[in-house]
Amino acid sequence: MTAEPFDTVDLIRTKRDGGVLAEAEIDWLIDAYTRGAIAEEQMSALAMAIFFRGLDGTELARWTQAMINTGERLDFSGLSRPTADKHSTGGVGDKITLPLAPLVAACGVAVPQLSGRGLGHTGGTLDKLESIPGWQAKLSNEAMLRQLEDVGAVICAAGAGLAPADAKLYALRDVTGTVESIPLIASSIMSKKIAEGTGALVLDVKVGSGAFMKQPEDARALARTMVELGGAAGVRTVALVTDMSTPLGLTAGNALEVAESVEVLAGGGPADVVELTLALAREMLAAAGRDDQDPADALASGRAMDVWRSMISAQGGDPDAALPTARETEVITAPADGILATLDAYAVGIAAWRLGAGRARKEDPVQAAAGVQLHAKPGDRVTTGQPLITLHTDTPERFGRAREALDGGWSIADASVPERTVIIDRLA
Repeated sequence: MTAEPFDTVDLIRTKRDGGVLAEAEIDWLIDAYTRGAIAEEQMSALAMAIFFRGLDGTELARWTQAMINTGERLDFSGLSRPTADKHSTGGVGDKITLPLAPLVAACGVAVPQLSGRGLGHTGGTLDKLESIPGWQAKLSNEAMLRQLEDVGAVICAAGAGLAPADAKLYALRDVTGTVESIPLIASSIMSKKIAEGTGALVLDVKVGSGAFMKQPEDARALARTMVELGGAAGVRTVALVTDMSTPLGLTAGNALEVAESVEVLAGGGPADVVELTLALAREMLAAAGRDDQDPADALASGRAMDVWRSMISAQGGDPDAALPTARETEVITAPADGILATLDAYAVGIAAWRLGAGRARKEDPVQAAAGVQLHAKPGDRVTTGQPLITLHTDTPERFGRAREALDGGWSIADASVPERTVIIDRLA
């Protein structure tokens, strides 16, 4: 048995005491942990040391590269068009990927969107698309490349070969209280996105009650860190910091969000969803060198809808099939006249999760039709008895706990409320 070149305990002590890990130490550490040569309790201790001490810019760039090096890198250089991708840090009602990918593809830029599943109160893009009859999340690399060339957009599950170190480290962070570390969040996201091989990347960093980052300064710090990592790896990277204090759009769930996304592609849909979709599309096109295209034209002309239909069909889905509907619904009405002043994204996300739209553990199933439908947004005038929220589920025994989640999650006021700004900041 070959001796390891470094002692894990020495590296833990270095970081615990505020020291800097050398590049060779980081390379060995990530590789050794991935192949099982470092014990889970030792990596837990190191993760906690990083949680408190951080990683400097040089350490973080090397840490991210070492994670990439544990797996494969995709190569899209053979495609006939440039590539751009978008990553959101997750929120409630965040169905933006669904209309965005076909919209950008309709403007001449290929979109290789490797997406994930929901956990807790935040929804997962793959769960949403799986509510479309026949649609398949898993594609081989060859099938993905073929679809990118033929259709221009693909939304699918990331293969196990991309940054396998991240999957292992993410699971460890989840059970050791070290998730909320900006260096570890940034390296987790960017290792997968850089390994994915896209030429340009636009980040949607959410902030607010329904987001991972609650404070604008933390969201900006995360955005800035990821932009720097992308640039260091040769990926043109831009970040928008966007509001997640209120849910995006009027739905939170799976099939409910697909239906709303199709409304956007048809030229309608909620104003905040359209605004953010177009803003991210313009950033992606500019980063890919195609800012001569106006994505609003592709929406209005129906070109984006054509790409959506082709994209769904290419992965076995039927774009004309009826989406699942919940067997049971329950309506929450306004108790008084006035202006809807607040509608808390976290409360809505928890309600949707409790109705069956999300999962507590990765292996849990989800209900395709479960979720929350909103009939008003903050700033809207409401009257006594008017429907405010409709709860959807196949299992009505869930209604009670969903209503509990919404208690205190919205309020009605006499006076008007400040207009919501969806896009808070831009970092490049």
